[in-house]
Parts: sequence; C-alpha cells; structure tokens
Amino acid sequence: MSLIEPKIEDLLAEVDNDRFLLCAVASHRAHDINDMLRGQRDRAIQLSTAVEVARASNKKPLSIAFDEIAKGEVSYDPNTIDAQAH
Repeated sequence: MSLIEPKIEDLLAEVDNDRFLLCAVASHRAHDINDMLRGQRDRAIQLSTAVEVARASNKKPLSIAFDEIAKGEVSYDPNTIDAQAH
C-alpha cells in the first residue's frame, strides 16, 4: 500500500521538513490512537455494541495520524519531540 493522501510534502511541511521527525510524531500519535481504539473496542464489547467497534476500526491508526498531521491537528514539542493532539 502506498501513501497517496495526504501528500508527503504536506506532511513534511508540518514537521520542519524532517523525515525522521515525521516518523517519530506519526508513530507516537498512531500509538495513542491505537490505545484509544482499544479502549473503545473494550467498552463496546462490554456494552455488546458492535457498531462502535466497526466505526472505530474503519481506518488504520497510522493513516489517522498522518491525516491529523497534515491538517495541523497534531503538534510536537521540539524539546521532547512528543506528539500532542490539539
């Protein structure tokens, strides 16, 4: 699978054109998203509602992270390089 949208140029513009920083920020945010999705999945299983599980697992966490980065919804602290969702 290739990354078509968002464009790599748009992603790099959000992280000072640093490919390694982009990887770090996207990875950190995808990890956070994955943790949130797991929580929703666990909650949905407890409530016996599969609809929420289906909605939550529609996109991969890394794809969601890249979309958020391209939209400027995720930032990072240059001193610690921790991704932070707005």
